[in-house]
Amino acid sequence: MTALLRPLFGRQARLRWVHLVLGGALAMPYVLVGTVVVGPVAGSTDGQVFTSLTMQLASFAVGLPLAVATSLFPLTRPLEGAAVRWLCGVPADRLAEGPARGRAAKGRTALWFALHLTSGAVVAGMSLALPPFAAVLIALPFVPAWRDPRLGLPEILGHGWGPALAPAAGVVSLLALAGCAAGAGALLARWAPALLGPSPEERLAAAEARAADLALRNRLARELHDSVGHALSAVTLQASAARRVLGSDQEFVREALAAIEETTRRTVGELDTVLGVLRDGDTPDAAPAPTLAADLDGLLRRTRAAGQPVTATVDAPLKALPPVLSREAYRIVQEGLTNALRHAGAGVTVAVRVVLRDGHLEIGVDNPLAASAATRGGGGHGLDGIRSRSRLLGGTARAGPVDGLWRLRVRLPVPRPPASPDEEPS
Repeated sequence: MTALLRPLFGRQARLRWVHLVLGGALAMPYVLVGTVVVGPVAGSTDGQVFTSLTMQLASFAVGLPLAVATSLFPLTRPLEGAAVRWLCGVPADRLAEGPARGRAAKGRTALWFALHLTSGAVVAGMSLALPPFAAVLIALPFVPAWRDPRLGLPEILGHGWGPALAPAAGVVSLLALAGCAAGAGALLARWAPALLGPSPEERLAAAEARAADLALRNRLARELHDSVGHALSAVTLQASAARRVLGSDQEFVREALAAIEETTRRTVGELDTVLGVLRDGDTPDAAPAPTLAADLDGLLRRTRAAGQPVTATVDAPLKALPPVLSREAYRIVQEGLTNALRHAGAGVTVAVRVVLRDGHLEIGVDNPLAASAATRGGGGHGLDGIRSRSRLLGGTARAGPVDGLWRLRVRLPVPRPPASPDEEPS
């Protein structure tokens, strides 16, 4: 029995009933405006409009176009969508969030508003009229005074089998009301995604926004991995080296602690820069992103301070590189040194090479393979980040063992500067 009544009186059915009653309440101002027009035209006396079903329907017909016109306001679709989501149980991803834009979306919103108000007015009117009538029918056998025809009840209910059948008629009328409310609520819930859902243009815009958000998240993860990973590796080696010579070489300990302080301070600045993307508004106090031209020397100095010998060959105009290329190339060198710090043995020399050749910036990081071959395997997230950065810049990246060395080779195209207006074409 409970399973049979749940579609009519369950929680979802009751919420949809409330949604319909709200539609009826929204329809009332438009009906009142309609009565102002219908009453004088029909020549009715005061109060006759509210007692005549025909005039009430005429008033609603006059007020409905006005309701359709007001549905074109921007807030209509968001408010209706929120009501449908909470009361009708329609998933949020099937409904549009913002105001309706475009003729088709506004037309669908207007159609939905008209359906909501029309069905809501009918169900709300039934909800006001049927329950009292059903209560009278159910109590009729026990209250003989209510059988008086002057009270307006049908004459058949006053004699014979009428009073005995009246309670059944009252229960049936209540079930009919619940059935009408449940059916209208189910139809509105079914039509809501089609009328209040996003248009193809809005779906495309939402997909592009999700793709941009995913790209931003990937970029943040890559930036955090590169900057924080390198700092932790360098600080770990610096602290380990300082601990080993704590009692014998105080000067080295002071240099190591100074390098740790510089590394952590700089990394905090870079971390603020990365996380600033997630903050609202601008972040004028955040540290600028590091580049080859401004920060390569500091990166090499901090790596050497960690106890890792590094040789560097730079044959490229670093200050003339485009900012994006210089920034991403710095991250590539940083990740190459991070891998060497993590996997190469202590005291093993790492060779860094940055050369401009044939319109490409070539980056190489080499270290002996003997101490690191067993742990590196096929690479990790750092190498994936290097390959990703290289692809985004139109370049290539290779990493692997060659002739007893672990070699990282990256080749990035350098865009040619635009020709000046006075320059003659070749």
